[in-house]
Amino acid sequence: MLKSNKKKNLKAGAGKFVIIASKYNARYVDAMLNAARVELKRAGVAEIKIIRVPGAFEIPAVAAKLARLSFMQPSSPAAQVAAIVCLGVILRGQTVHAEFIGRAVTEALMAIPLRYEVPVIHEVLLLENEGQARVRCLGKKFNRGMEAAQTALEIARVMRGLE
Repeated sequence: MLKSNKKKNLKAGAGKFVIIASKYNARYVDAMLNAARVELKRAGVAEIKIIRVPGAFEIPAVAAKLARLSFMQPSSPAAQVAAIVCLGVILRGQTVHAEFIGRAVTEALMAIPLRYEVPVIHEVLLLENEGQARVRCLGKKFNRGMEAAQTALEIARVMRGLE
């Protein structure tokens, strides 16, 4: 069951927020990207870096490199990342290819925060059809980009509180 987005009064702390967004299925990903960017700006995030990659499969490699740089260079403000938001849309076709991509992306993204202690928000959606993509990506009521940004803000605050 889909839960409606709710405006939250989240305030950003220090740190850079990075959004890695797939170019594939651009109509849907771009809508999530715009919603995420608006939500982060609304929360007062000073630095938002957008990185575009060809497809969903390429997202984990970029996320891992950013997390590694942040982990290895903790004193460098340029390298510090408060959270990484990963946005993509994978639509099932008539083969199992989408399932393999979705599983590989999920497993890779799951490993990054455990290794580098940098939050990674997984909004690479594996959807049955474009109807599901329209509902989850194009509307304000259920936009997963907005939800991903809110999650990033919340987990960044939690992580700062642990230091």
